Amino acid sequence: MAAIYLIVKGLTGSFAAHHGQLVGSSRQPLGAEESFSSHSGSGAFSPHTPAIHHRKPRTHGPENKDTFSVVYPPRPSFQFWDVSSADMVDYHAANNQSSSGAVQTYMEQENDWDRDLLLDPAWERQQRKTFTAWCNSHLRKAGTQIDNIEEDFRDGLKLMLLLEVISGERLPKPERGKMRVHKINNVNKALNFIASKGVKLVSIGAEEIVDGNVKMTLGMIWTIILRFAIQDISVEETSAKEGLLLWCQRKTAPYKNVNVQNFHISWKDGLAFNALIHRHRPDLIDYDSLRKDDPVTNLNNAFEVAEKHLDIPKMLDAEDIVGTLRPDEKAIMTYVSSFYHAFSGAQKAETAANRICKVLAVNQENEQMMEEYEKLASDLLEWIRRTIPWLENRTQEKTVKDLQAKQEDFRDYRCVHKPPKVQEKCQLEISFNTLQTKLRLSNRPAFMPSEGRMVSDINGAWHTLEGAEKGYEEWILSEIRRLERLEHLAEKFHQKAAIHESWTDGKEAMLTQKDYETSTLAEVKALLKKHEAFESDLAAHQDRVEQIAAIAQELNQLDYYDAANVNARCQKICDQWDILGALTHSRKDSLERTEKQLESIDELYLEYAKRAAPFNNWMEGAMEDLQDMFIVHNIVEIQDLITAHEQFKSTLTEANMEREAIQSIQAEVQKIAQSNGIKLSGSNPYTTITPESIDNKWERAMAMVPQRDNALQEELNKQKSNDTLRATFATQANAVGAYIKDKMEEIGRISIEMNGTLEDQLTNLKEYQTSIMSYMPEINKLEGYHQLIQEALIFDNQYTKYTMEHLRVGWEQLLTTIARTINEVENQILTRDAKGISQEQLYEYRASFNHFDKDHSGALMAEEFKACLISLGYDVENDKGDTEFARIMSIVDPNGSGAVTFQAFIDFMSTETTDRDTADQVIASFKILAADKNYIMAEELRRELPPDQAEYCIARMAPYTGPDAVPGALDYMSFSTALYGESDL
Repeated sequence: MAAIYLIVKGLTGSFAAHHGQLVGSSRQPLGAEESFSSHSGSGAFSPHTPAIHHRKPRTHGPENKDTFSVVYPPRPSFQFWDVSSADMVDYHAANNQSSSGAVQTYMEQENDWDRDLLLDPAWERQQRKTFTAWCNSHLRKAGTQIDNIEEDFRDGLKLMLLLEVISGERLPKPERGKMRVHKINNVNKALNFIASKGVKLVSIGAEEIVDGNVKMTLGMIWTIILRFAIQDISVEETSAKEGLLLWCQRKTAPYKNVNVQNFHISWKDGLAFNALIHRHRPDLIDYDSLRKDDPVTNLNNAFEVAEKHLDIPKMLDAEDIVGTLRPDEKAIMTYVSSFYHAFSGAQKAETAANRICKVLAVNQENEQMMEEYEKLASDLLEWIRRTIPWLENRTQEKTVKDLQAKQEDFRDYRCVHKPPKVQEKCQLEISFNTLQTKLRLSNRPAFMPSEGRMVSDINGAWHTLEGAEKGYEEWILSEIRRLERLEHLAEKFHQKAAIHESWTDGKEAMLTQKDYETSTLAEVKALLKKHEAFESDLAAHQDRVEQIAAIAQELNQLDYYDAANVNARCQKICDQWDILGALTHSRKDSLERTEKQLESIDELYLEYAKRAAPFNNWMEGAMEDLQDMFIVHNIVEIQDLITAHEQFKSTLTEANMEREAIQSIQAEVQKIAQSNGIKLSGSNPYTTITPESIDNKWERAMAMVPQRDNALQEELNKQKSNDTLRATFATQANAVGAYIKDKMEEIGRISIEMNGTLEDQLTNLKEYQTSIMSYMPEINKLEGYHQLIQEALIFDNQYTKYTMEHLRVGWEQLLTTIARTINEVENQILTRDAKGISQEQLYEYRASFNHFDKDHSGALMAEEFKACLISLGYDVENDKGDTEFARIMSIVDPNGSGAVTFQAFIDFMSTETTDRDTADQVIASFKILAADKNYIMAEELRRELPPDQAEYCIARMAPYTGPDAVPGALDYMSFSTALYGESDL
């Protein structure tokens, strides 16, 4: 603080006590400690005469209060020095140190008497007019006033009356005498009353006031104004002057050409005064019509409106303010304080409106988050509802190609359609957790989603979806196998049926002919032998017919789509087979009846026929086997087929020997015929199998052997390629599985061992999340290998324990876990910022929690939690402590699970250490806006609140039904209570 000190040496004159003037002709700078006293007109020393002391500066701490100091103003010819932070003690104060200990003083650097202003007559004129008007604004309440501020307070009567009016208290009874001593006693009663209010009057004595010292009188009035009009003005815990200035700045901020930075220059153009009035009473001022270059008009307009409509007396002259380089600060502050008090009711309403707006904003934001959650949950559940029937559809396809199209659609679902829904599900859980945190922080009840939209409901639906996925994929794979088997069997059926039908072609005609009726005995015997050979051939074909029927039966059991045609063809073959059997039996009977008459049989033809038929049947079977379709799924199966084929080839030498033996029989027939001169009448009567046909079939069979070799080798190569695919997939799957496992363990450690600020932790976690997301190409690579495996129809893999399904679930869990961990830190930041918990407190809570979380489970059991509370200073050990601990457990573990999570622990600690807004506070705020009524009107809400929040209240407030209700009255009490009650959503 700055005080002004006058050091005068070599005085040639004397103090004029009545006017407070110092006459002298010389000066010197501050040096040795000197003091001066003033004498009364009679020459007697007055103990109340101002004395000025210079001493060492004393540092004022925060507890030192401002001191109002008065120093007599000198003539313009004297030199002055400003001494910062110096203390001034007068004789009167030094002799009254035993008075009240709690003394509030008023002294601020700019509140003290300015040197430049002491030299300006305008300073005294402005203060005299302003202070006089201010005093009269209060004295008129008592039916009186003053005309001359230094004369009318000299007897102390009106001064005491002024103090009684502005304080509302009674002062001691004044003395009615006219003598000087009576006046001094009355003024002292007034000064003592001021001192009793914590004001230290430095260098102001009753004699100066009684003597009409204008400077001392103005200083005293300014002290009274400070104490009773300005002291209690405080905005955001600032001092009185700074609080009043801040209030002015806030109120005039929206107005153009207004920039309030002080209480002198900022008010010269009059716009600031008009802005203050317009802000609170826009009906009184047409602000847009005012011009900055017409300050006198602006000032007079504001002064006249304030006096006429606001009951604020005119305390300033526009011409004085405009004509002064720097208007007097105290005069401006005095006048502006009258505006503050005139609008104090509006200030209370504004404060109440701000509180209501804050609460409503929280509710609106929470409701928006609830609506977003409900919509996201509904959309996700609807998608799951639509998707599950598709996954549960088991409509069978006719071909493998059609089913592979379904498999491709399923692959698109897994890789394209489902991943965004996984992100939506994760975001839904994060939004739910964030909303619950905000509700706890704003003292609101927990959010209960509508029926069927709980997180547990979504998780249950998701679990059902994943079960349907698994079942659908397994069904597709089994259906592919089934259709492959069906196609293989169908082709085999038609192949065997065609061979059989080719064999039976013409057999009925042969069996029904009557050639034996005109044949010779030899011919009949030949026919009989031929028939016996046919029977042998027929018996050999019995196995083929049974195979055809067995294949047809299996196709029926496997629900082959073309089973009707297969059954019809099979039935036709069986019916024909029965007919052939009956015809064969009938022809044999006919031949045997004729055999008695015919005995000539050619043994050689018979032997040939008997051996050729089985051999011919063996060759046909071999060719069937060589052309047989095969389907395998691994190397072992194809190697078994190759082994069987090699075994078949090993029998070819013996078969060739049989062929040559059969051919030698025919050669022997020719040799005997030639040697005996027998003329053969034609082909072998016992068989249709000629040596040429045997040779032809043998050549065809031998040609098929290398073709079979090539087919088996190609399949072996394919299975080796499939095995390579298995190994490639397994290598990538094992790497991805290990990566996911390691990262899950790392996240577990990170969530327990977090260091640094929460913002650092959040940054590190997000970088860690980015690092994990950079691994996505490896997942995509694995998906590519998995697609190749599926396209190759590989159904097993002995090289890895991982399946694509397991790894997909693990990857989704990894992404969800890191997202949840990030969300937990974000919620902790919300908790810290909303509850005012310092970073150090969070560290302390986290360190204590982790210390007792021995198993790193993220939760404390009851005894561990008790130990944690004791470490933080809670007394929960004795009997009384048990009751307190039970109370705390009911808060942190309302479900009685026996475990306390870190979030519940933080919520409890923040609740114990912070205040929260309540329904009662909101009701009190509405009561202010309603002017103490039990109800509020819509127009009051629209006047006091922003438009959107006003309409929000009007739409939700129930009509007021109390005995004092009026039309349109709204019930703000039930509305405020509902803000902290159960949510409608």
